[in-house]
Amino acid sequence: MVAIKDFLSTIAAEEFMKARAFSAVIFLLLGLAPALAVVRIGDDSGGQIGPYLAKYRALRASGERVEIDGACASACTMLLGLIPRNHICVTPRASLVFHSAWDPQGDQGVSADGNRILWSTYPEGIRQWIKRHGGLHSQIIMLRGPELAAMFPTCR
Repeated sequence: MVAIKDFLSTIAAEEFMKARAFSAVIFLLLGLAPALAVVRIGDDSGGQIGPYLAKYRALRASGERVEIDGACASACTMLLGLIPRNHICVTPRASLVFHSAWDPQGDQGVSADGNRILWSTYPEGIRQWIKRHGGLHSQIIMLRGPELAAMFPTCR
């Protein structure tokens, strides 16, 4: 009888340890869930610089990945320098649209302060590409296709 009790105690202890290990794995995976989330950007025409700075700083802090799947224009492009490169991927539909910052009043006058903010957020490779294509000005320039795919990983 004592042997049966010892045997049952051993089995119960083993099952308890397995349940604890399983629980630990579940909690670990739940803790990683936010880092595995993906934010999809598709056809974002941009807007005021300030809200985009705030949005991308919060996104960077969250650890979420960014998938560019469509146009990312104007202030949207600041994500290139605010989100770690290893958290950004592009699809074949992705395009980055650059132009000079416009006056917040909407009259499309160039904003020197806005241009400084845009320029300061771009990584060096993007700055070089913009320079090779005439710099930031009122006319848009687009980075897409093979050129873009050579600069950022393709989304899986």
